[in-house]
Amino acid sequence: MPQGKKIALITGANKGIGFEIARQLGEQGMHILVGARKQTQGDEAARRLESEGIEAFAVQLDVVNQSTVEAVAHMLEETYAKLDVLVNNAAIISPEKALPSSLSLAALRTTYETNVFGTFAMTQAMVPLLQRSEAGRIVNMSSGLASLGIISGAAPEILMAFNLAYCSSKTMVNAMTIFFAKELQQTGIKVNAADPGAVATEMNPTASRTPQQGAKVAVHLATLPDDGPTGGFFDENGVQPW
Repeated sequence: MPQGKKIALITGANKGIGFEIARQLGEQGMHILVGARKQTQGDEAARRLESEGIEAFAVQLDVVNQSTVEAVAHMLEETYAKLDVLVNNAAIISPEKALPSSLSLAALRTTYETNVFGTFAMTQAMVPLLQRSEAGRIVNMSSGLASLGIISGAAPEILMAFNLAYCSSKTMVNAMTIFFAKELQQTGIKVNAADPGAVATEMNPTASRTPQQGAKVAVHLATLPDDGPTGGFFDENGVQPW
């Protein structure tokens, strides 16, 4: 076990925003667990981090596969006996660019399996380990498109580009954030949702922001002081509307 270091687990950390969150938390001295669906991809990401002087270890983790979620929780219990930071970053967006009236039920279910149920499964499994931390932090990666206040005034073409499945799944992540924050508010664990902005990744290749920029708000929320907020929704400029 890395003596005196905080342990951070980031899902979907082998690329994009997740990798940058891992890098930036590692630069702050945390021991990084790189969650990836494919072990080979996780190993490669961990090697990249290690080449920069960051302590990193890859864990095979598919958030829609409960057995891998439980296996990682068991490994954390046996190896570290705690967890300090959980970043629920793994997410997908359906390739269907369909209007709600023609969106397939399969696309909705598949999106929710990862973005909603995967986030729920990870959070539920890791809470007992986070309760052993002196300053447990949960960061749920959300989106400005999760905000009902924002999307109610958005142009239809913007919403249709991402579709109902993705946007509503992130709205559910925001609701989950509030519920877990309320339950855990007396434990010292802080639970917040992060909007990274429009970041250029495989999910949104034409966006203008870099993964490095998108990671900043999550890193901030993962390292909040004891008097920091919980149960909120933030981008790098501050509070976002629900």
